[in-house]
Amino acid sequence: MSTPAALRSRAEDLAAPLPPLLAEAEHLAATVLLGEHGRRRAGMGDEFWQYRPATPGDEARSIDWRRSGRSDQHFVREKEWQAAQSVLIWVDDAQSMRFAGDAGRVSKAGRARVLALALSVLLIRGGERVGLSGFDLPPRRGELQLLRLAEAFSHEGAAPDYGVPEARGMLPHSRALFLSDFMGDMAPVEAALAKAADRGVKGALLQVLDPQEEAFPFDGRTIFESMSGSLRHETLKAGDLRGRYLERLAQRKARLADLTRIAGWHYDCHHTGESAQGALLWLFRALERVR
Repeated sequence: MSTPAALRSRAEDLAAPLPPLLAEAEHLAATVLLGEHGRRRAGMGDEFWQYRPATPGDEARSIDWRRSGRSDQHFVREKEWQAAQSVLIWVDDAQSMRFAGDAGRVSKAGRARVLALALSVLLIRGGERVGLSGFDLPPRRGELQLLRLAEAFSHEGAAPDYGVPEARGMLPHSRALFLSDFMGDMAPVEAALAKAADRGVKGALLQVLDPQEEAFPFDGRTIFESMSGSLRHETLKAGDLRGRYLERLAQRKARLADLTRIAGWHYDCHHTGESAQGALLWLFRALERVR
């Protein structure tokens, strides 16, 4: 069994490379006023929640006799409903998310990661369990979990041009969050949301775009290239593409909004040139609305 000193040492070692991202997330989270948060209620689980007076119909085995022995009435020991308290997050780490249209502007990946971690700060300190979709980091509570999340969000390795939502490992009736530019194939997005709906998972989908991707301020001879360099298109009249591009982008947004509505989720689009605080507040409220 780990001693407190050993656990603290492990936490400090884990946190050592993470201060910039975690500090930024902590600062952003501090801008959101936390009221009474969480959806604590009784149900199947492992952790103690509360005692309540026994009522007719309670089984004798549910009585906590030690607690009842200190009173003139019987008490039932209730545990928390775990599934409803779990939030699973997927942050797209594909190459397309590393785009920033201006050298002084944060990349889409940078904004998505700090939003995900700031929301994790709010949720965990509000009593929720937070983890990553998939099987690498199951939902847990506590400051050590924040460090694990920060480490996961800080990792940047080889990646495809466009991301595919991770829908594995979703707990029935939990909540979920997807953050991406959603500029790739829409079929995996549709499949992930359908799988979530089948398991009773509700959540929020935030599309993160750079202002250049929204405005398409290109004209004349232009070379469009994917972040990995595997996709390339050259044109002498980029301005002629603007109308068709904006139309397809609007169609993509409308499709995302329709898919999330059908799945019982919430959709919004955030631009990296805007305040991160507004996006965080929307995410926080969106997850509250689906509880």
